[in-house]
Amino acid sequence: MRSTPRQWRTWATAVTTAVAAVVSTGVAGAAPAHHDGLSPDILAIMGKPAYEHAQWGLLEIDDTTGEVIHSQYPNQFFIPGSTAKLVSVSGTWHTLGGEHRFTTPVQAVGDRSGSVLDGSLVLVAQGDLTMGGRTEPDGSVDFRPIDHTYANDLPGATLTPENPLAGLDEIARQVRAAGLTEVHGDVAIDSRLFTSFPELDPTPTPLIINDNLIDLLTTATTPGQPAQLSWRPQVAPYQVESTVRTVAAGGTTDIAVSASPDGTRITLSGTIAADAQPTLRVSTVQDPDAFGRTALIEALARAGVTVTAPPTGPNPTGVVPGSYDGTQRVAAFVSPVYAEYARLILKVSHNLGANLGICLMAVAAGNHQCEDGFPVLKDFLTRAGIDPTKVQLLDGRGGNPVDRVTPDVENEILHYWQGTPEATRFREALPILGVDGSLAGACAGCPTCPGKGKVWAKPGTVAGLDAVNQRLAIGGETLGGYLDAGHGRLHTFYLAVNGASTQDINTFFDVVNDLNRIAGLLQEQAEARSNA
Repeated sequence: MRSTPRQWRTWATAVTTAVAAVVSTGVAGAAPAHHDGLSPDILAIMGKPAYEHAQWGLLEIDDTTGEVIHSQYPNQFFIPGSTAKLVSVSGTWHTLGGEHRFTTPVQAVGDRSGSVLDGSLVLVAQGDLTMGGRTEPDGSVDFRPIDHTYANDLPGATLTPENPLAGLDEIARQVRAAGLTEVHGDVAIDSRLFTSFPELDPTPTPLIINDNLIDLLTTATTPGQPAQLSWRPQVAPYQVESTVRTVAAGGTTDIAVSASPDGTRITLSGTIAADAQPTLRVSTVQDPDAFGRTALIEALARAGVTVTAPPTGPNPTGVVPGSYDGTQRVAAFVSPVYAEYARLILKVSHNLGANLGICLMAVAAGNHQCEDGFPVLKDFLTRAGIDPTKVQLLDGRGGNPVDRVTPDVENEILHYWQGTPEATRFREALPILGVDGSLAGACAGCPTCPGKGKVWAKPGTVAGLDAVNQRLAIGGETLGGYLDAGHGRLHTFYLAVNGASTQDINTFFDVVNDLNRIAGLLQEQAEARSNA
């Protein structure tokens, strides 16, 4: 019996393996496994004790000639971590187009008499990743090296300065400019665009405000005194309470977040050192539609539009019509181009945005179940001349246990983009070694950092606790992208190590830096060969 996509998903979860989507293309082809000319300094890194039981994979190819420069297990599956985003974002970008914009309309449903609507306003969610919450004046999408979505997991996460409610405020202004001042009815979110599935974690929703998160920023005061708290976006009925206290300089900063089952009552507890930088934590919005509805009603009030319905409560799906024929569009928020969203996803490894891409591919094919995006991804790979059996995916971000890629398939995807008009924009959407995104800090403390500014690459990590040995097990640490080989030439490369281990979070970052250093050395050697 032929399984449906949803049956495949259930089966894949049960046996922790998956059938999914991907690739094989271009001048590269299948390369044999060999150790051809890896320099002693690279071999010394690969031979560290952390990699005693690990498996390295490497494939570097001259993108102009197709010459294989280095090759080590190029056709073997590796745990990709976030380098899976090179696959999912490529599929979404190709499907939607780099210039695609999301237009989120608000429809007036009911009878209108002058400035009064006897009926409801319905925001028809379109899968806009940021709804204006990161948009800069020039239309680009803002980001920081460690994104707020990682605030509970990584130190140093910071906020962008843009208003996370900017899109809803713009919609409210448009409603008022359309002549409406009173809504004698309700406000609703139409979120029928798609339905997600459990393996997409974090879960995409058709309406996303501030990544479906509440930002909680704690700032130290005087030792012994309560710390200062600020939070955003402030939307009813959300309330935040903090019992965090400031301790002496050099003391422990340890802040925990808890929330009520519905997510609307948030509590912070713990300590912050007097000399610590402001510390960010986040709490998840449990009901994005109800949250968005209330936020829109509050935005309408700020714009001078009153709504008779209570501002809080569940999203009133009963007022959403079967179709919008005969209704009036009174507002529409237009997003930045998708290429800017791809840049955000790749630069900071934005997991929600990568998973959202799977859903958006399904919608582009006329479907409403997110898992129907995988056949679209597979079709993209096949049309690009890439063997889809070289990839296994059950999400878009690279966080599912079944996710696997081969070094050669990642090179082939990178090579594919070089043959498109979007080549430069795609390459520059990747983090740049020592410059920006998740590779901004790669050269910290290394004044002669090899490859700085000349490596464009997506990193990936899968790690967890090894309870037997009380240390960190690194299922996969990966890096894939482009090297500047000099004289206008680029090399594609994919570097992976699976099965490393390290004692703690500090030595874990040594592993991350080992891959960055290898990539930098490969770049320097490629450029040296070109100059010779």
